[in-house]
This record gives sequence, structure tokens and C-alpha cells, in this order.
Amino acid sequence: MDGNEKTAVFIREMSWEGLPADVRHRARLCLLDNLGSVLSGTLAPISRISAEYAAAAWSGEEATILGHGLRATAAGAAFANANAGNALDIDDGQNFTQGHPGASIFPAVLAVAEKVGATGKALLEALVVAYEVAPRFASVQHGQGGTYRACGSWGAVACAAGAARLLGLDAVQIGHALGIADYHSPYAPMMRDIASPAMAKHGIGWGSMTGVASAELAQRGYTGVLSLLATAGFEERVMDIGERYLLPETVEYKQWASCAWGHAPAVGALQVVRDNQIDLADIAAIKIYGFQETIDLYQGYPTTTEQAQFSTMWPVAALLVDGEIGPRQVLEDRFGDLQIRSLVDKMELILDAEIDARYQTGRKSGGVMHARVEVVCSDGRIFDSGLVERGATFASWTAEALETKFRWLVGHRYDEPLVEELIVRAREFENVESVREFASRVA
Repeated sequence: MDGNEKTAVFIREMSWEGLPADVRHRARLCLLDNLGSVLSGTLAPISRISAEYAAAAWSGEEATILGHGLRATAAGAAFANANAGNALDIDDGQNFTQGHPGASIFPAVLAVAEKVGATGKALLEALVVAYEVAPRFASVQHGQGGTYRACGSWGAVACAAGAARLLGLDAVQIGHALGIADYHSPYAPMMRDIASPAMAKHGIGWGSMTGVASAELAQRGYTGVLSLLATAGFEERVMDIGERYLLPETVEYKQWASCAWGHAPAVGALQVVRDNQIDLADIAAIKIYGFQETIDLYQGYPTTTEQAQFSTMWPVAALLVDGEIGPRQVLEDRFGDLQIRSLVDKMELILDAEIDARYQTGRKSGGVMHARVEVVCSDGRIFDSGLVERGATFASWTAEALETKFRWLVGHRYDEPLVEELIVRAREFENVESVREFASRVA
């Protein structure tokens, strides 16, 4: 049995009741966090454009396009909701993927669950399946070398796994679904979007749609190539699926709506300013020492929300002014803020060889991100953060912390009673009788 066959058996045979308690717990948290990312992401221009396009191009009644009062086929709804899920770049990450799994996975399984009339438990089972496939397939794909491919690429295969589970495909059909998604996945050259930030971003919408379509095609008899999961030399990463669960130990949640490559500088800058009670008006310069990707992020004033997110300077400046990096800081109506712009003008990004070596060495396994920040005051005083790590470590994300994040994010879009209702239902989502009814609450 190769990795593709072993994965197909796992997808078909796993059950909610048979999962370890920590896996079930983490699945509920992932559902809540991704729901929050999608609902808050509906505020961004990419969400409106994607929703309108999906409703027209994939016209249908199978699934809900959240937050816009529109419906589409399952593939179309997955596309629109996935673009909303990553619209603010506050969706989760996962070791070995070098990217965001949940923003594509959750919309895919939500759409197919609506299509087939599934229960909350069935959706959670598909969610777990997809989160277990994502890091395994991504690590194999990244291991092939070449262009650094973004989330939509490996995410398509994870989404095909979750969709295949909900559609009840047999093991042979599942193997084809994985292969179809692998072959047709978005190429998504990540660093080209870093160089020129745009709505194309991580290709997450296309990955989610491709995954759903691949499973639907396999259901109809469409055949696919053997997926990369069967690649020789990667058995150690793939063949433990169903025996070792990666979901509890590899998913990381984000505290801020910006690229994680800029989070360590944000931690350092905020720490220096708060610890030393520095008045922002007294700052003469902010020197940020980081790894190469931190330096490569967009510099200057953003004109789009994508430029604001894929930046080190703008989020750090906004954090110092507002104490947060969320929808208010990265959506377009804030880009004229003179105080934030003034701090951006005072920033300098400097490549630090030691910090860069630390990150590049551990990158493939979700390496820790470091930075050092030096704040120079007008009177000549200099304050140094020392070496700092990206904030909000994995261990700090309790259920209570994620619920607080959900309230903060979704409160920008929905009223408090509905926000609290969604939190309560997510706590025991396996008891939700109808995913269709649940989705209708945030249509």
C-alpha cells in the first residue's frame, strides 16, 4: 500500500467517535477560527468581487456565500468563502505547509456539507481529514524543490480529501480525487505576490474550488494521476496518517491581520514602546532587523488591503498607534492616517544574517520567526528589544483566547447576540443537526 492508498483508506474509514479527544477539541477550535476569518473577511473588497462573480459564474443553490446574501454551486461558494477567509490574512497556519490551510479547507467542507445536507459531525470529520492531509501533501510538494508554491496549490488536495469524505466516495474514487486536485492545483508562485501584492494572494479561493470540483469529478468517474502522496522517499511523512494526528500539534492561529513574516518586528516594537513608556511623537527612528522575507514585504504607504497585509512597516506602525492589527488597520479607509504614515516614514528594514539563518534553517518545519527592533528617540536615547519571537505561541491559544479573537473580529461585521450564538454552537458543533440551517444564520 502506497501513501495515496493509505490516505484514501483513512479518508473513508475514520470516524468522529474514534478520534482522540485532543483532535476533536482542536477541530472545533479550527472551525470557530476559520468561521471568524471568513465572516470578518467579508468586509474586504476581494470578498465582494468574489461573491458576485461566484454567484454569476457558478450559479446555483447548493451552498451559501457567507455575508452577501448569495448562493452558488458548492464549488462556487467554496471559491468565494475561501477568498473571504484569507482576505485579512488572519487565518490559521500549519507546520510543514509553509502557509494557511484553514481558509481553503473550511469553505470547501462547509459548501459540500450544505450540498449533501450533512450534520455538524460530518463536517467536522471532513475538516479533520483535510487538516491531516494538508501538512503531509504540502511537505511532499515542497520537497520536490523549485518554486515556492502557495497555499492554494497544496490546499486543493486537502480540500479534495474533505469533499470526498462528505460525498461518500469509495477508496478508488478518493484516490482519483486526490490526483485530479494535485494535477489541476493552482501553481501559485508565492514570492511573486510578495513582490507585487494583489488579490491573487495565496491562490486560496482557486485551491478550495479545485478541491471541491475534483471530488465531484471523481464521483462521476473522472480519473486522476497518482498523487504526490505516493512519492518514494516521503513515506515517513505520509504513512502514519490515521495513526499519528498532526492537527493538535501543528496548527497555529494568528493574532494579527498581516503576514506572519512581520509579526516578530511588531512584537519587538510594541514591547520597546510600552516597556519604556515612549511617546510616539518622540520617536525619531525605528530600525527593524529581520530575516530576508521580513525585508521583502511591501514597503511604503499601502493603497490596497493586500499591500497593507503583506507589509512589515504598515502593520507595525498601526499597532503602535492602535494597539491592534485587525480590519480597522488593513482596510482601505485607514490608509490616509497621518500618524501611522509618520511612523512608516521613520522605519528602516535591515537584514540580519543571524536572524535570517535561524529562520531559513527551520523554515520547512515551521521555523520560529525572530526579529530585533531598535527605537531611537529625538533626544538621542536608544532602546533595543533584543531578540524577540513572533507573538501568540501555539500553547497560548486556549478556547477562551480564540473565542475572544472571534468576538473582536466578527464584532466588526455582526451584532453581539449572533456572535455569541455562533460561539456557543461551535463549542459542540458535532451536535448541529443541519449545516444548511447553521450557514443560513450568516448568509
